[in-house]
Amino acid sequence: MPRTVRTTCAYCGVGCGIRATVTGDREVQIAGDPDHPANHGRLCSKGTHLGETVGLEGRLLHPMIGDDRASWDEALDQVAGRLRACIAEHGPDSVAFYVSGQLLTEDYYVANKLMKGFIGSGNIDTNSRLCMASAVAAHVRAFGEDVVPVSYDDLDAADLILLVGSNTAWCHPVIWQRIEKARERRGTKLVVIDPRRTETAEQADLHVPIAPDGDIALFNALLAEMDARGLVDREYLERNLEVPEGFFENLAPPVGDIAAAKFRALGDLVAARPRMVTLFSQGANQSRSGTDKGNAIINLHLAMGRINRVGTGPFSITGQPNAMGGREVGGLANMLACHLGFSEPERADVAGFWNTDRLCTGPGLKAVDMFRAVHDGRIKFLWVMATNPAVSLPDTGFVREALARCPTVVVSDVIADTDTGHFAHIRLPALAWGEKDGTVTNSERRISRQRPLFDAPGEARADWRIVCDVAARLGHGAAFAFDGPGAVFREYAAMTALAPRHGKVLDLSPWTATTEWHYATLKPFRWGGEHPLARRFPTSSGKARLVPVTAPVTANDPSFPLRLNTGRYRDQWHTMTRTGLSPTLSQHRREPLVEVHPRDAAALGLAADGLARVVTAYGAAIYRVQIEPGQRRGELFVPMHWTDTMSGAGRSNRLAAPDVDPVSGQPGFKNIAAWIEPVAADWRAFLVTRDAPAPDGLLYWVRSRVAGGWLTELAGEGAIDAEALLPQGERLEVADPSKGMRRLAVRDDDGALVAALYVTRSGDLPPREWAAGQLGGTAAAPAELLAGRPMTPQPSRGPIVCVCHGVGANDIAEAACAGAATVAAIGSATAAGTNCGSCRPAIARLLETALTFEAEAAE
Repeated sequence: MPRTVRTTCAYCGVGCGIRATVTGDREVQIAGDPDHPANHGRLCSKGTHLGETVGLEGRLLHPMIGDDRASWDEALDQVAGRLRACIAEHGPDSVAFYVSGQLLTEDYYVANKLMKGFIGSGNIDTNSRLCMASAVAAHVRAFGEDVVPVSYDDLDAADLILLVGSNTAWCHPVIWQRIEKARERRGTKLVVIDPRRTETAEQADLHVPIAPDGDIALFNALLAEMDARGLVDREYLERNLEVPEGFFENLAPPVGDIAAAKFRALGDLVAARPRMVTLFSQGANQSRSGTDKGNAIINLHLAMGRINRVGTGPFSITGQPNAMGGREVGGLANMLACHLGFSEPERADVAGFWNTDRLCTGPGLKAVDMFRAVHDGRIKFLWVMATNPAVSLPDTGFVREALARCPTVVVSDVIADTDTGHFAHIRLPALAWGEKDGTVTNSERRISRQRPLFDAPGEARADWRIVCDVAARLGHGAAFAFDGPGAVFREYAAMTALAPRHGKVLDLSPWTATTEWHYATLKPFRWGGEHPLARRFPTSSGKARLVPVTAPVTANDPSFPLRLNTGRYRDQWHTMTRTGLSPTLSQHRREPLVEVHPRDAAALGLAADGLARVVTAYGAAIYRVQIEPGQRRGELFVPMHWTDTMSGAGRSNRLAAPDVDPVSGQPGFKNIAAWIEPVAADWRAFLVTRDAPAPDGLLYWVRSRVAGGWLTELAGEGAIDAEALLPQGERLEVADPSKGMRRLAVRDDDGALVAALYVTRSGDLPPREWAAGQLGGTAAAPAELLAGRPMTPQPSRGPIVCVCHGVGANDIAEAACAGAATVAAIGSATAAGTNCGSCRPAIARLLETALTFEAEAAE
């Protein structure tokens, strides 16, 4: 019988509730939970299609030592033995854990407890260092604690929302829907501050196209403007803030990079609308000056008294589902659990609570420095949990050298074949979403349950359980004798009682007595309330601090005169280990594209849909070219998602510099000196196959999921080795040597298509989707398979715009021609944009084009 489980989405920090109805073995129907306060039933495209990612394809199901399957006892004995020997010979700081915002809070807690409390090193850091560490540091500098001072309800009540470095419609679509509703209901004004004219920026009342890393100059100038207009709240400032001498006198005048009219319009909006929320994300955080950016934003709110009131405040929106939970339990190297630091009183309380005499004496190495220490041999044992640093860290060539040099690399993961897993000496199978049991904390401090839908597959185990098993083998079993995630949660909740002793806001101690039944049925709750800093700021004086910040200067490098920005695509997540398995989510962007302004493309000889090589001082990668008028001149944009598992040359973080923010340690992925040049291929091709191909030695290849298997784009030099790309079976072939055209199809004994390859040197290639749709089918005639199209032409939907409902650009154009003149009308006619809403900006753009064409045709 079907059963419905309430759980939480696996993706971003919005923390959407899900009602998952399990209908069979590894089969589930996904719907938003209308009772969850984070999303009220709404889901984005990624959450909507989680059901396509719960299969066991590619899963790591058994412990592995090298290339050999091992028992859990053998694998855990190896991990503990190597760990013990490393500490004995080289000391506790020769060991490091690199963990992830994909872990549940219970997993994070035991990993941090083992490393800092019983191994005795601070060397545990998280991939959340790459997305929100600068916001954490800005909170601590301004407020005295890492506390987000707002909630989603403030978005509903705001009259002005500033989005800084956030393509919200793509990256946080449920938040975008909330913003849209505020605009409809309240007339809320929206300002987008971003170098790129993203789809979010296109929908704004005002787009401020700052230069890369121009945020500090803009917000300093904006605060100076508000001061000049007499809008600094002097009474609030006197009562609640520490203000450094000369703070206001040292603010810069309006920035020259922004047109005076735009700056004036921004100033007028800010002046006229006191209910203001500034939502900032990776575009601000992922910078060598990310902490100062956060403080520049917070300074504006503090100085104007626009904080701790309904509809106001600075709002850091996190990237990962449990980045906040990791922050709470000490997953960052520079803090202890429960927002505590390394002062002697704080250390004494933590050591007493854990009953340990091994507590680390100070902070450990942050992510980038951690891998530098692996590279130079200071760290000799590295345990990576639920993340893929060989892809996600900057300067990944260096990171891979470090992993290759490390005497012991342990990887706990759900996927067998990852870029990082290739370097592992021991691989441990962990539970995935749909199997995990525990809690996560979203961007507004709301704690929700992730609950299991399926039994653990194979021999996979919970991450907390794996860590506890290793701890027991190290002789610390009594401190890690948890009988389930509920027991871990209770200990963590009890430990938070230490935080108020040191003036902190975080306090979950009322949940210490949570029974197993209450834990199983735990409803979402938000610690700290709506405005947790309203009574006092957690500093020694009880006052917040205005932090002087100075705009950085970007050095020009004549060898790399362009500026490279990296970011997310709408329907993919991180390194695609989960979303890359979804045929539906793969439709939006099947390849990594480099976005280039039309004038730059013309000057550099780049052609739309051609190939180009992007080069920095740290590496090179090849992308398909997209000419994009919304891109600033002199700047490039590439996506972060592709790995060596999914592509041959499109791994973007091999381009990023390992330079970090000096306060937070967060690397900058948004302002990289770069160059671009066209790449000429001798031939182009695409391949459809049932099984995932692994091309070798090609100039370019990228694969993406389709319903029956895989679609792979190919380009190369010299002759194509078709035999190496195709499986065995009955061959069908046609060729035209004059055009360099060759087409081959392979069928099995039942006549079903298992693979097809379409190659050209000078001509066009057939449509991909029809050919991919024939995988496993027997209806198509040999002539159709070789032509790559049916004998009877079929209507084309065009490029997919709405993946939730499978609506293409041509469907939208037809609806517009039939009289649908608004985005809502398009939704009524086609269902496009009626689920997650992330495609509504694209629909608006297509609608504007269609209506303009129709008007011109009528003249």
